[in-house]
Amino acid sequence: VKRALHHNAAALILAHNHPSGVAEPSRADESITLRLKEALALIDVRVIDHFVIGDGQSVSFAERGLL
Repeated sequence: VKRALHHNAAALILAHNHPSGVAEPSRADESITLRLKEALALIDVRVIDHFVIGDGQSVSFAERGLL
């Protein structure tokens, strides 16, 4: 949230990797994404997507309807 404010962002894309190589989002990934989306909404910053990167694969929260 601080970085979004610092850059005066209107929207952002989240991404992180899973060192295990499995790109499937965990419940913790879903939970933190929801919490970040809610916090960012308070300052009018939209979350466009959240990508989880695994071993040569990626999963998009937006494509899965998780946003």
